[in-house]
Amino acid sequence: MLELKRISWDLPDGGEILRHIDLTVPDGKLIVVTGPNGGGKTTLAKIIAGLETPSGGSIWLDGQDITGLDVTQRARLGIAYAFQQPVRFKGITVRMLLELAAGGSLKENEACAFLAKVGLCAREYIDREVNASLSGGEIKRIEIATVLARGARLSIFDEPEAGIDLWSFSSLIDAFGELRGKLSGSLLIISHQERILNIADEIIVIADGGVRVSGPREDVLPKLLSGESFAGCPVMEGVGCK
Repeated sequence: MLELKRISWDLPDGGEILRHIDLTVPDGKLIVVTGPNGGGKTTLAKIIAGLETPSGGSIWLDGQDITGLDVTQRARLGIAYAFQQPVRFKGITVRMLLELAAGGSLKENEACAFLAKVGLCAREYIDREVNASLSGGEIKRIEIATVLARGARLSIFDEPEAGIDLWSFSSLIDAFGELRGKLSGSLLIISHQERILNIADEIIVIADGGVRVSGPREDVLPKLLSGESFAGCPVMEGVGCK
């Protein structure tokens, strides 16, 4: 279980992005974090992964205070993070990347299964280099496949729908839905998309630097679908305030 206790994060000029965030990500759950653009969602995800250091508060994983641990140390504890803009690796093939994520060799059918879950034809991609020859959408799907291959305690996906075509997005929803029924850890997804919100166990709305509402999907989603705004900004379908 992941617990955030009074997490805050400030800009170098002193501007507050997050203020006293308290939330819990229980084991075996798919949690979706949503809210207006600029509300602090991605910053919160990076703080959990260890890519940003909070200005205040503490982070606990299974009763251990991990606030002072860096991104590598947190990865060893089982926290995986998928970026909005994935990095590229010249000289490393998709197969190699999947095996690095899985922590050992994979049979071809196992590696191909991870690619199929994110809508890629495995035979076309398994031996390609993860370099500039791949489109933004292709590299994003490959990164998501590596997160799935890790089988982490906590997998964080930052707007996984970004740069993915409609058909591949449908495959991705199916993959998340499948994982939701087999979780030994937890999934934390940042998204505005209604189809992703629809498969959540719990929804957390972050707006204006704080948690505005959180709870089971059946309680929170109707408020979002009704057009309710948070901090003066709409939430659904990627519409936000700049």
